[in-house]
Amino acid sequence: MVAAQVTVIACCLYLQQVCGLDWMGSYMDGMKEQISTFGLQQFPEKSTGWGHKNRGFDCSNISPSPENPTTVDRVRPGDVKIVAALGDSLTTGIGANASNVLQIPIEYRQLSWSIGGYGNLSDIITLPNILKIFNPHVVGFGKRSTLSYKPASLEDAGLNLAVTGANSFQFPEQARHLIDTLKSLPGISFQDDWKVITIFIGSNDLCDYCKNKTLFSADSFIHYMTESLDMLQEELPRSIVNVVQLLHLDRLRQVNDQSMGCILQRIFCSCVVQPKENSTELLEIIEVNQQFQERLEHLIKVSGRYDGKKDFAVVLQPFLKHIEPATDQDGFIDYSFFTPDCFHLTVKGHEQMAKALWNNMFQPEGNKSYLKTFSEEVKLLCPSETHPYIYTRKMVSAKAASSSSTISTLIITLLCISLVSS
Repeated sequence: MVAAQVTVIACCLYLQQVCGLDWMGSYMDGMKEQISTFGLQQFPEKSTGWGHKNRGFDCSNISPSPENPTTVDRVRPGDVKIVAALGDSLTTGIGANASNVLQIPIEYRQLSWSIGGYGNLSDIITLPNILKIFNPHVVGFGKRSTLSYKPASLEDAGLNLAVTGANSFQFPEQARHLIDTLKSLPGISFQDDWKVITIFIGSNDLCDYCKNKTLFSADSFIHYMTESLDMLQEELPRSIVNVVQLLHLDRLRQVNDQSMGCILQRIFCSCVVQPKENSTELLEIIEVNQQFQERLEHLIKVSGRYDGKKDFAVVLQPFLKHIEPATDQDGFIDYSFFTPDCFHLTVKGHEQMAKALWNNMFQPEGNKSYLKTFSEEVKLLCPSETHPYIYTRKMVSAKAASSSSTISTLIITLLCISLVSS
């Protein structure tokens, strides 16, 4: 029955003009019918390789600081009490454990790379599950699946406030939602507890670029990012904000196994996937994608806009910047990393992102690692004995200030010696 439903829905998606139905309406109707018939399965059988045990992460220094830190450059992973995440469908975990195309609208928030909290590190690698090694009482992670066409409750989603399909012009709403939620969240100290917030957004702007080149331009993207980050800086105490760099979306053009599910990719990201090879349209979107990356780097790494508060930092985590699609041993696309829509990531991809994010957090600016492909082996790093803190730009600024001060002192000393000698 499920196979028949998949075929019907896929045909409707492909032949919209024949079926005479809105594609999303057909998609949702079929998905609702399956859920009413079979229920919302937590972990259906599938072939993406989820369920292996994750061992080998044994850090010697897992203790929190002797006293709660007061400055953002001295926060150990054990000091983090709250996790949160903002963004789009990659953060909601849409389709991450789907075994067929009808399950794509299921948001597996408990499995999401940056905010999922299902089980522990032996069950699945996510940022919260890694943090649980250092602080078993961390809160905010997603606990259960939600549906993309229904509002997610705090009980299910936790502080995963990402919204499937979100564009950057909607991002300030998410930032405001997070601030208001944290202020009223029971069981935490808004002022004293250290928070790690992970942001990944902008892909949908690129996917929609050709539909409105002003609204989805690099100027618009950076405007709304600036507005949102300014809001967080102004109103959130004791926070480290990870902003994950965008990937090159044109690489998705390689991911097409000619299945019915891959038709969805052409709908989700038509402005990137549909232009012909070497066309003006494709070259333009590649250039705009590059502008997004460059403008984000300038905002966070060059402008110094978020380097002024002692208890707040924004850090650009660049691990996705140069990534290519996962490949198998023969060099072909490894579809076990992609959901049936050929667009989103399965749990295997989410785990790779979680590991790469964690590693970036413990690498200084200028020495952060990049994923080459989703399928490359990534080993989790332990915080070093000499520097057990999450790296922020505060350290970069402090070193620069210290270096500048040293040079100034040297110049003054040399001038004094010169005057005395003369």
